[in-house]
Amino acid sequence: MSETTNQYRRKFLTSIVGAATAITIAPGVILRQVEAKPAGEAVTDKVRWGMLIIVAKLTDGGANVVKACKQEHGWGDEPHSSPEQKTHWVRKVKVTEKLTKHTFELPIMCQHCETPPCADVCPTGASFKRADGIVLVDKHICIGCRYCMMACPYKARSLVHEKLHNQKAYSPRGIGTVEACTMCVHRIDNDQKPACVEAEPEAMIFGDLNDPNSDISKVLQQFGGKQIRADLGLNTGVRYHGI
Repeated sequence: MSETTNQYRRKFLTSIVGAATAITIAPGVILRQVEAKPAGEAVTDKVRWGMLIIVAKLTDGGANVVKACKQEHGWGDEPHSSPEQKTHWVRKVKVTEKLTKHTFELPIMCQHCETPPCADVCPTGASFKRADGIVLVDKHICIGCRYCMMACPYKARSLVHEKLHNQKAYSPRGIGTVEACTMCVHRIDNDQKPACVEAEPEAMIFGDLNDPNSDISKVLQQFGGKQIRADLGLNTGVRYHGI
């Protein structure tokens, strides 16, 4: 790998996270999340950040998640994009069980895989995974080839087709580059939770999957959580309860 690529990657490797909130996953089970780490602490693989989405507690099947992400990052309002070219960092999906006809809705975003297919196929190294498990795109070296979009089994990435205005300084975007959920890495690196988690505090738990004593790990152990397309063996950082 070139030194230039490594230099760009190092720009993303800054600090770590936290926050504290109360969340109820079942009657009588109340958790208080305390995940903070000192600002400025280097990113390491000791931590693997993840999210658990409790589908039954979502507001309008995840519409609030989509809204929070749009507001935080400024995507989705590109005026000239056709429906096929609309940006989507997260989208609400309706699922219907074939036998029972039971339906439910949930948000799907980048699943932040332990072994991300997008990074495997990227010819420039623009798609990569941080040591703490967050999958990102380095816009400086993304060439817009869209190999990562084809490789992603969750259809979680999109290409910017037009010039952008009024961008967020903390969430740079650019025409001809691929983008997707960043798990609000700019917030994580400043001791905050992702915007979607703050918007849905009763339905989403954020924390360290590597720590067996973290709230997210305790809930997964007690109540379980599923990966979408677990058969692919990607060990996703986003899990779901109630699907």
